[in-house]
Amino acid sequence: MITISDLSLNFSGRVLYEDVNLKFTPGNCYGVIGANGAGKSTFLKLLAGELEPSTGSISFDPNDRLSSLNQDHFAFDDFTVMETVIQGHKQLYQVMQEKDALYAKPDFGEADGVKAAELESKFAELDGWNAEADAAKLLQSLEIPEELQTAQMASLPESMKVKVLLAQALFGNPDILLLDEPTNGLDVHTISWLEDFLADYPNIVIVVSHDRHFLNQVCTQMCDVDRGKIQLYVGNYDFWYESSQLANELAANQNAKKEEKIKELQEFIARFSANASKSKQATSRKKQLEKITLDDIKPSSRKYPFVKFAMNRELGNDLVKVDHVSYSLDGQVILNDVSFIVRPGDKVAFLSRNSLAPTAMLAILAGDLTPDSGTVTWGQTTARTYMAKDLNASFNNLELSILDWLRQYATEEQNDNTFLRGFLGRMLFSGDEIDKQIKVLSGGEKVRCQLSRLMLEEANVLLLDDPTNHLDLESITALNNALIAYPGSIMFASHDHEFIQTIANQIIELGPNGAISRADTTYDEFINQADIQAKVAELY
Repeated sequence: MITISDLSLNFSGRVLYEDVNLKFTPGNCYGVIGANGAGKSTFLKLLAGELEPSTGSISFDPNDRLSSLNQDHFAFDDFTVMETVIQGHKQLYQVMQEKDALYAKPDFGEADGVKAAELESKFAELDGWNAEADAAKLLQSLEIPEELQTAQMASLPESMKVKVLLAQALFGNPDILLLDEPTNGLDVHTISWLEDFLADYPNIVIVVSHDRHFLNQVCTQMCDVDRGKIQLYVGNYDFWYESSQLANELAANQNAKKEEKIKELQEFIARFSANASKSKQATSRKKQLEKITLDDIKPSSRKYPFVKFAMNRELGNDLVKVDHVSYSLDGQVILNDVSFIVRPGDKVAFLSRNSLAPTAMLAILAGDLTPDSGTVTWGQTTARTYMAKDLNASFNNLELSILDWLRQYATEEQNDNTFLRGFLGRMLFSGDEIDKQIKVLSGGEKVRCQLSRLMLEEANVLLLDDPTNHLDLESITALNNALIAYPGSIMFASHDHEFIQTIANQIIELGPNGAISRADTTYDEFINQADIQAKVAELY
């Protein structure tokens, strides 16, 4: 069990949270949610001992092993995949290192033999004899083939490194598991596996995530970081959302009733305080008024941007035809003989176990990448706009202010300071923020800039590569709803289950042996139908 008592944290000159009192117990998965900058990742660092609280304490059994997901994808480049995973159990890995160093000594003596016996005993106690087999099983579950398990981490593509670091965090079933955005960079198949793994996990799991479906699948309680507090709610994300909305509504209604009563008393006092016959009643009303206090409802840090996509022209009868497209990168086949047709009004989600495949397909559709073979034929009425996964590649000049950068995409009619300032204000860039240079923006701010550009361009086809990356749950919800309402066509890649399920009406799986296209099929139908999954297996 983790016990947090009277915790507060002053960070960078402001109070992130104060008077936090929580208990985390085994068998539960706790989802940490809150707006960007609320202190979610900071809270995990406090739990991991990487930061010290300003006041209060965090305590748990010293024999409990804590493990966290490493965010530095290059930290283990000098190690093999197997070594990297086993390093997730620091004590076991240290014993293994000491053993190897001891047995490698050319002058191995009697004292070394005693030390070796102690290490062997500790090694067995930590289940060291099964370490490599357990690590290999975990890696295979994450679809990292046996031949790569002895490879150097430096030689792995980014998508594989993410999986290895996840395996490192999970290795050895730690007593306390801290996961900061564990679904980032994972394909939908691996996310589904992780959901199943965590659903049956017997120990404490504390996870920060912006994936609503993931939170609903794995969480038993939610930690809401907002208004300078961290509050626990029993249930998953959907239950938290409903109950928190109700609580906010009740608090606001209660204050509204109090405000109405205050006004009524003030009016009575104003009318009759000078009237001798009513003076006692006026005095009584004053005493009542003094006793009424409004509940202190701090403003929420949650803010929803206004996202709405319009089209400057209707789509005709043809949208796009992709015919036998293939593409390789550094000798690796990314797309192989891919063919499909998308109809006007369709909203297509690209899936693949190789994260490079949807990215390459969207870049080819956008005209930013030339395929090795095959053709892409767009309908004459299409007007397309593209948001790449690499945000910096999507900005032509990082020195520009937000306002001047967006001005480049405004029509003559739109190119008015008042209009652009108001437009950016609805995207949560207020006051002097619009004068910030692009190069100093956070990931979430850059995404909101790109979404602003897309809205100004009023295209009838949107090409979006992981558009929810870096966004908080509020911005994801706003974008999700806008894309559902959008009357044009969308082709996108995402690892967000609910995003795919609620937007896409066509699913295209891209594999090294081709593609499978399913029109008029939801994401849930796609992953749950056995005949489709059998064909998906043939792609790999």
